[in-house]
Amino acid sequence: MRLYIAEKPSMGREIAKCLKTPHDTGNKGYIATGEGVVTWLYGHVLRQAEPEEYDPKYKNWNILDLPIVPSNWKMIIDPKANQQFYIVKRLISEADEIVHAGDPDREGQLLVDEVLDYVGNKKPVKRILLNALDARSIKSANADLRDNADFFNLKQSALARSRADWLIGMNLSRAYTLAARRAGYKRLVLPIGRVKTPTLALVVRREREIENFKPTDYYLIRADFKHENGDFTAQWVPKIDKSNKQYFDDSKRLINKDFADEMLKKFKVKPHDGKVSLYETKEKKDWQPLPFSLSALQVMAGKQLGYAPQKILDTAQSLYEKKLTTYPRSDCSYLPPNQFKDAQIILDNLAKVNNQKFSNWATNANSTMKSRAWNKSKITAHHAIIPTTKQAPLESLSDIERNIYLLIARQYIAQFYPEFIYDETTVNVDYKDETFTVKGKVTKQLGWKELFANWQNVKTNEDEVEMMLPKMSKGDSVEYQKGSALKKTTKPPPRFTPATLIQGMKEIHKYVKSEAAKKQLKDVYGIGTEATRATIIDDLIKRQFLTTTGKAKVLKPTEQAYLLVDALPDEMTYPDATAVWEDKLHSMSEGEGTLQEFLKGQVKFTEELCEKATQCEIKTAPPSEGTEYKPVVSDIKCPLCKRGFMVKRRRRSDNNEFWGCSNYPKCKMACNDKEGQPNLEEAMMRLQKQQERGYVNARSEN
Repeated sequence: MRLYIAEKPSMGREIAKCLKTPHDTGNKGYIATGEGVVTWLYGHVLRQAEPEEYDPKYKNWNILDLPIVPSNWKMIIDPKANQQFYIVKRLISEADEIVHAGDPDREGQLLVDEVLDYVGNKKPVKRILLNALDARSIKSANADLRDNADFFNLKQSALARSRADWLIGMNLSRAYTLAARRAGYKRLVLPIGRVKTPTLALVVRREREIENFKPTDYYLIRADFKHENGDFTAQWVPKIDKSNKQYFDDSKRLINKDFADEMLKKFKVKPHDGKVSLYETKEKKDWQPLPFSLSALQVMAGKQLGYAPQKILDTAQSLYEKKLTTYPRSDCSYLPPNQFKDAQIILDNLAKVNNQKFSNWATNANSTMKSRAWNKSKITAHHAIIPTTKQAPLESLSDIERNIYLLIARQYIAQFYPEFIYDETTVNVDYKDETFTVKGKVTKQLGWKELFANWQNVKTNEDEVEMMLPKMSKGDSVEYQKGSALKKTTKPPPRFTPATLIQGMKEIHKYVKSEAAKKQLKDVYGIGTEATRATIIDDLIKRQFLTTTGKAKVLKPTEQAYLLVDALPDEMTYPDATAVWEDKLHSMSEGEGTLQEFLKGQVKFTEELCEKATQCEIKTAPPSEGTEYKPVVSDIKCPLCKRGFMVKRRRRSDNNEFWGCSNYPKCKMACNDKEGQPNLEEAMMRLQKQQERGYVNARSEN
């Protein structure tokens, strides 16, 4: 018997429909067909064990127990999936051959493999890669089964990610929550995640940039020139040297109004003769935008339609399950050449949709045209999100389904339109030993931009001058007419929205601290995965570390977000290490590096940050925290460990005040209170006597 194990019931049912004579016994947890049995999981039916499931003592959080590092990693059957798990287990025991039908990505590979490993399967396993759930795609994939062993490295990468998340999440959340409790925060839990925390820190740092931003005025000097074929405006290009450097900022913007006025006076003096020193026209092309990866879809739908990233993912999943679009959790923007044969079918279907604009676009598309998207070398287990060969009934879709489908469809149709071609002309004018410049653009072929309403808005720098230019030649004479100093003001960086934060997670190289890492990480896949980025942002909002405000739903950090980010060392709040790990995980999926090597590094990192948690300084909890007693941190150094500071606390047993080291429990220094100050003399005498009697001193390992 051949057994297909799908990732979820909907996928299992679609596979069964494409096999011979299916018998609908789906209510029993599987479907029998003439070509085998199809069963399914509910995503991860196994979960990683909690610390207390390794040892009951971990139920109580204790800094001395950290870090917790399992010697043998345990998996636990999710109680919600208990019945289905045992159905799958029985079917595995009865099968002769198994077909792994998880989603074609890292997590999809792991969630079926972990079940097979858990039950000790020794049967041969094949792999079916389903990028779409329409019958044509399923039958094609079923005819091209791979050996599941080919995906061992992908599974190892997923295991490495999962275990690294556990190590950092379980240990550092405990370590820094305990640090917060020592500062008086009795109810606060600080959840720390390998990806979640640096993502939160992006928003916190951006908010502080905005809070600390001081607007600066600067000036752009522009001049009107007369040519025999017409007038035009050009912008002064300053020559910055030692004599005038003080008038410009680090971005070479003119910030001195008096100097701007002096230059205008200079330009006003006759003669007004100038000369065209450069007149150059170059043909430029903008290639068709690539089809969507999930992140790209989330960014565009977020910016243009205002949808939240998780809502976009859920909708893309719904369209996938309705067999209208391909696999949604894709990090790829390219298409396999063997799917090019479907182009005419898809375009014909799009020409029939109940939307005149899209119908016209699809009708006018050239199905023989191949854009740069068709690139086999860029394809991994999945490809870009595109429409399937199934006709889409737009009228029966919800508004958001229709809007997301049409976005995906437009991006696909664009592959069958020519490039956007335009002439860019640059003119330089020499006048009074200074240079002025202006650019002009003329569209020669609209191409794919016909499909985009804002095609006219060619990206330009708002500080540059662009305009229609008269015909000129190098060496032509021009006459200065008048000049002006346009006053502008620097603007703070914009706040993140869920869509732009997704983009930031994807383009994480822009936010790393190390300049060397910026170059190294430019081509990595960012932090998080296509499937998890939206969930991470949602979780930060639900846990009240972020809030959304206004129509644009801009993200702002809460007080506890500042508290968490300020408590943590740079290694956890800057994305450098996380981005490097993501790069290593990607390399592992391609056979570079091992699970053991990766986890060894994660354990070392976790140990270092648990140690730092014992020394971190967290501001004392405010009265609103509801604490009966507020610890007082002094500026008196601990005389024993020489690292911590003395903190006044209240003893639980008798409610009396005492002083202890802030480096507790690494340092056990404690003394009585004497008129509001630590009685260090008494404490040191006591410790000296204990040492003389052979007792272990009060300091533990540092």
